[in-house]
Amino acid sequence: MQTEQELKEIVRKKYSEIALQDKETNESSCCGASCCSTEVYNIMNEDYSTLAGYNADADLGLGCGLPTQFAKIKNGDTVIDLGSGAGNDCFIARKEAGEQGKVIGVDFTDAMINKARGNAEKLGFNNVEFRKGDIEAMPVTAAVADVVVSNCVLNLVPNKNGVFKEIYRVLKPAGHFSISDIVLVGELPDALQKDAEMYAGCVAGAIQKDAYLQMIHANGFTNLTLQKEKAIIIPDDILKNYLDEPGITSFKAGNTGIFSVTVYAEKPLTEKACCEPGCC
Repeated sequence: MQTEQELKEIVRKKYSEIALQDKETNESSCCGASCCSTEVYNIMNEDYSTLAGYNADADLGLGCGLPTQFAKIKNGDTVIDLGSGAGNDCFIARKEAGEQGKVIGVDFTDAMINKARGNAEKLGFNNVEFRKGDIEAMPVTAAVADVVVSNCVLNLVPNKNGVFKEIYRVLKPAGHFSISDIVLVGELPDALQKDAEMYAGCVAGAIQKDAYLQMIHANGFTNLTLQKEKAIIIPDDILKNYLDEPGITSFKAGNTGIFSVTVYAEKPLTEKACCEPGCC
């Protein structure tokens, strides 16, 4: 069993490599992992190109949804993007937030931070910044964000509960998040759960959908809404790297589902009073 730190280093190394790959390579694999598929279609990624603010240089084809499309960003908002990569969601969020808004991208990979900063400089954006740091301990002060977005990132983080605590901390009262992520219904085969490449490819690090939603509730968020959900189909030529033919047949015939979800929730305007003995 790998430790949290070992899993984070797997992701850091892989996404440093991905930062130097082209979009076509990333789209033909599982969130950029090296288990490339010969089937020419996107496994998880959705088309950003029609959204205002889109910049092709910032699109590495790594997402599993369109959280900025659902994030209800208003002019003047401060937005934080978790796992900001080359800046794709940040630049679209900037278009929504306008010149009076501010966008902060947080990523723990030097290569991604450098790529994103280069893209922002080329575009002449002075209200978008990229900070290096873990999203479980964001380099951001409390209660500064109106909106938090993230795209196919929390599934890569071992301590997901810690991330939701941080989202709650950095949001202003009545602020909200819209997050696209990978979740499961049913248990993955052991080979997929244990493989490092599949972890870096988003799938093995995903948790059960019910547990994911409950974690959001448990961290104090309200008005939880499932904004979008779609099934993710992993092609046979990727599965064969992890499962034999009977295993593939069993996996596809079973009750296990891999889904991309976009989830919205709000931080309450006022926090509940602490009433239990010893909790304050």
